[in-house]
Amino acid sequence: MGRPSMISVQALVAEIGSTITTVSAFQDLDGDDPQFLGQGYAPTSVEGGDVRIGLQAALDHLASNLGGQPQAQTFLASSSAAGGLRMSVHGLVRDMTVRAAQEAALGAGANISMVTAGKMRPGDLQKLHEISPNILLLAGGVDYGERETILHNAQLLANQGPRCPVVYAGNIQALEEARQLFEHQGIPFHPVSNVYPAIDQLEVNEARRAIQNVFEQNITHAPGMEHIRQMVDGRVVPTPGAVLDAAELLQSHFGDVVVMDVGGATTDVHAVCEDSEEFGRLLIAPEPFARRTVEGDLGTYVSRHSLLKSAGEGWIRRTAKELNLTEREFHQAVESLPPLPSNAQHANLAGLLAQEAARQALSRHAGQVRTLYGPGGKTRVAEGKDLSSVQYLVATGGALTRLPEKAKRLHHVLQSQPPQSLTPALETALLFDQHYIMAVAGTLSKRWPKAAVILMKRSFFPEENP
Repeated sequence: MGRPSMISVQALVAEIGSTITTVSAFQDLDGDDPQFLGQGYAPTSVEGGDVRIGLQAALDHLASNLGGQPQAQTFLASSSAAGGLRMSVHGLVRDMTVRAAQEAALGAGANISMVTAGKMRPGDLQKLHEISPNILLLAGGVDYGERETILHNAQLLANQGPRCPVVYAGNIQALEEARQLFEHQGIPFHPVSNVYPAIDQLEVNEARRAIQNVFEQNITHAPGMEHIRQMVDGRVVPTPGAVLDAAELLQSHFGDVVVMDVGGATTDVHAVCEDSEEFGRLLIAPEPFARRTVEGDLGTYVSRHSLLKSAGEGWIRRTAKELNLTEREFHQAVESLPPLPSNAQHANLAGLLAQEAARQALSRHAGQVRTLYGPGGKTRVAEGKDLSSVQYLVATGGALTRLPEKAKRLHHVLQSQPPQSLTPALETALLFDQHYIMAVAGTLSKRWPKAAVILMKRSFFPEENP
């Protein structure tokens, strides 16, 4: 047999997920007509001891789709394998600096494993060592405000905490003392501007960028990831951060958007939007323009058991009946569900799991209107992110884009939201990332933003771009 033919491509982009690894090939990214050549995918091989196994299988699948082995000028990658980027967040007041720090961490693509408010205790340190985070985010106090708490926490973490990098995003007046504490212990220290510099003011973008940079510098948390870092050009970015980058790019060209990404392990919701006129004036606390939430208990494969638990017995009974199964048969079907559905029954079941994961995740992400009663009578207030006036609801991830009846399922997600929830309206336009390239486009956008927008538009409207 002869050697397999080689195909020259401008860029390959790998997305190494918790369940599935994909590789996408592109050409002509510098011009007005970028080409998406094809995609290969395979189960991620974390359990096999090396994520390169799944990456090579995805490359082989891509080669079979292209008719030859791709040779790329540029190889980029994002990753959420092995739980992605684990972070802990430590701040002063839970509803203020802690919340601001959480927004920065989630926007960077992190999975937050622990949160503390106020002065940390010895028991917090024990839990922190058990979690073994990749990065610590230390915040607390508005600029030139309270500094005792953040310095107490800095001293405790520097002397007894995990030996992982620290991003400092707190009171600027305590910065130099905190720097000395960590640098004296040889712990990498990355100061950024305060995430909560003044009352009712959020400044999360600089911290978000720093977290992504530290993630890329220390990406060894999944077996074989250190070798992936050597294979690619530039940074390995957290996949959720890449999706949020893509969502921000979409908003600047299309209008306000909510992006839902149901995966095998987590369900992420990304919102890039202004508050509506009606509810914005009712908000009792500021919300970031771009917000991400991650639900680690909602997924179609790795987290399917916790999804069933949160869905409840009533949902299980109704869904089993819809599938013409007994409850026992339904649980057996869920137990045997593979990461990649291989038949119509698998696809239908995975679609129903994805629908329920999306319903719960959107409900958790969105704010709500509440009525308060006081001496002056009734007062309406709004808490959380206002999604009520977004123009587009975008579905990405294999579970929402490649499984049957996706439009019907997403309509059900909107129709089943609580009445006081600030979720998108029923008439919100639904878009589907049919080429499954949103995370890829976010990764590409750092070098080719114009091409990234064109490629996403073609994914949403393939009938207009044959």
